[in-house]
Amino acid sequence: MRMTIDSDEARSSHIGPPLLVTVEEAATLLRIGRTTTYELVMRGKLQSVKVGRRRLVVREGLDRYVTELLASQLVD
Repeated sequence: MRMTIDSDEARSSHIGPPLLVTVEEAATLLRIGRTTTYELVMRGKLQSVKVGRRRLVVREGLDRYVTELLASQLVD
């Protein structure tokens, strides 16, 4: 019996996770809504780049955002 592998899964397992993700993917990773994620991008809280007509979130920026969020809540 032959097993099929999702092409995204195959790609990420050989070359690592993507450096850029869509706003929707970022929202899913952060477990927040798409609109909230777009607001964070537009306010500069989430690092993003424009590639053609697409707005993509820098994956490393997600880690930075969570770290800053944690730090701000420790102060309170």
